Amino acid sequence: MDRKFKGVYTALITPFTSYNTVDYAALEQLVSSQIENGIDGLVPCGTTGESPTLSHEEHDRVIAQTIKFAAGRVPVIAGTGSNATSEAIRLSQHAQDAGVDAVLLVNPYYNKPTQMGLYLHFKAIAESVSVPCILYNIKGRTGVNLETDTLLRLQDECPNVVAVKEASGSLEQMKDVITRSSDGFTVLSGDDNLALDLVRMGGSGVISVASNLYPKQMKQMVHAALEGDYATAERLNAWMQDFYKAEFCETNPIPIKVAMAHCGYCKEIFRLPLCTLESNEHRSNLLSLVDRMNADLKEGRI
Repeated sequence: MDRKFKGVYTALITPFTSYNTVDYAALEQLVSSQIENGIDGLVPCGTTGESPTLSHEEHDRVIAQTIKFAAGRVPVIAGTGSNATSEAIRLSQHAQDAGVDAVLLVNPYYNKPTQMGLYLHFKAIAESVSVPCILYNIKGRTGVNLETDTLLRLQDECPNVVAVKEASGSLEQMKDVITRSSDGFTVLSGDDNLALDLVRMGGSGVISVASNLYPKQMKQMVHAALEGDYATAERLNAWMQDFYKAEFCETNPIPIKVAMAHCGYCKEIFRLPLCTLESNEHRSNLLSLVDRMNADLKEGRI
């Protein structure tokens, strides 16, 4: 069974300068660090990249610059979804022209389309480009669930719909998708804490928030599981458990960006309406955890 996308793909943060413009120098350093640590691929302009507050010009440039910085060393999957089909088509076509390896298409948000509306939306985007399309099912943020029957119809009718990022939070739905999908269709977890469970069920990996800070360890965990070495996978997954929880102590990407800034990868700057951690307790717990985990790595305890 040939699955094009497999392993760990980092949902990249978007670093900003003190003037709240995109910090492309920090982005380049982040891309280089990710690749040096063996990541399988990069996903700019997703939820973790604060895509809702990027202008269209910034969105296009962040994707183009990520492709430039990656320089063909790893696949780049660009977040190009929107609640307006015409806008998603424009973003996807631009990403294709920039040389992206695939596009990631989130469920339309706020307008809450029916299953027929979802089918027509994704079909129109898929037919507008030739690159692989990965659908992104996340009911918690969009207010609508991409039902498995709708996903299967898209698989059947759109040859370039090749994968789904499953962030429904339902292991039952994930298993249903894996069981019923066509050979070669890729199912990736959208939740770090469910990645190992998904691989056990036959999934192919994860689009990860945690791998912004711990790309090497996330890759080791997922690849060990893919290779059937569950003892190694479970050990690494157990080490990451507290971080999986901490990275969602407040709205993503707030905690991961605070942790990244603490470790020198970016500045602790967000675009409104996102702001930094509201709770001092959350900050203290998160940064203490990161310091302990970094000490584990430095002293070879993991």
